[in-house]
Amino acid sequence: MGAHRNQPFRARLGFALRGVAHGLSTQASLRVQAGATAAALIALLVLRPAAVWWALVLLAAAAVLTAELFNTALEQLADALHPGDSPVIRIVKDCAAAAVLIAALAALAVAVAFAVHLLRTP
Repeated sequence: MGAHRNQPFRARLGFALRGVAHGLSTQASLRVQAGATAAALIALLVLRPAAVWWALVLLAAAAVLTAELFNTALEQLADALHPGDSPVIRIVKDCAAAAVLIAALAALAVAVAFAVHLLRTP
């Protein structure tokens, strides 16, 4: 695993893209969130809101996708280290899932605020 350290940027980028590909190929929730992000990008392109809305929507989407990927990584690690049932591992996985939930709720709040803004803008 030390082979990942001190690699050129292109190699590190490849590792990261491999992680994204793994997450997308194995995690339905990540695919749903990626689809929601794509829909949000399309909405931004069509509606052309102020830059602050671009920033808020993209940051919220990035937070959700990041949380999903960390959750996936943590679950994979926990399962590899302790494949059986464990109350401690269950708590670790539940906390990681809670992080995804909080990020998703925050993104939903941004979406609601954006919708309200659109409805109030003449």
